[in-house]
Amino acid sequence: MVEQTKPIELHYWPTPNGWKVSILLEELGVPYELKLVNIGAGDQFKPEFLAISPNNRMPAIVDPEGPGGQPISVFESGAILQYLARKFGRFYPTDERKRVAVDEWLFWQIGGLGPMAGQAHHFRQYAPEKISYGIDRYTNEVNRLYGVMNKRLEGREFLADEYSIADMACVGWIVPHKNQGQDLDDFPNLKRWFETLNARPAVERGLAVGKAEREKLNLAQDKSAQSVLFGQRAR
Repeated sequence: MVEQTKPIELHYWPTPNGWKVSILLEELGVPYELKLVNIGAGDQFKPEFLAISPNNRMPAIVDPEGPGGQPISVFESGAILQYLARKFGRFYPTDERKRVAVDEWLFWQIGGLGPMAGQAHHFRQYAPEKISYGIDRYTNEVNRLYGVMNKRLEGREFLADEYSIADMACVGWIVPHKNQGQDLDDFPNLKRWFETLNARPAVERGLAVGKAEREKLNLAQDKSAQSVLFGQRAR
């Protein structure tokens, strides 16, 4: 186990993508320093944040004890999970077959579950016009993805058999399942997995990071925050 003497900077806002990293850091038990990035106020566009996350999206980390003992910054939640899990040698198998299984479900979340659930949230919760095609399109696709997960979890406790960063990547996207128009009772294996993960103390702590600040931002009602987050173009 690598010993971390200096805290890792976690540039973060409490969303499903942010939760991935806060959960892993809590599971690892390594010291970290929280740097809140208020996405409703536009903190993600500040030059000091863009220097470590050029896509103006959180989360990002700065590890002062990176490779060769030199600091390293990492953006994109999946890359952060892989970096931290490799560094500390936990939740990411070294056996190649087992690692491939983790990668499959990690990238399934990054390329599928996250973007589709995000679009479902947008059209169901935030779109100024209730566009039935958009609502149905993304609600149905999230339902399909939940079905994929439910089938995968039949006879398995976790997505890649052993608890891993793939589970941590997915769990935060199931938290707001009601806002996605989904009923977990329709997916009993997924529901069992979700309850198992939520019973882990580190997951509970990771989901609680920044909760008070999140509750101050009512995105569904805050038009100013919506203008910051939605409809961005190259500039």
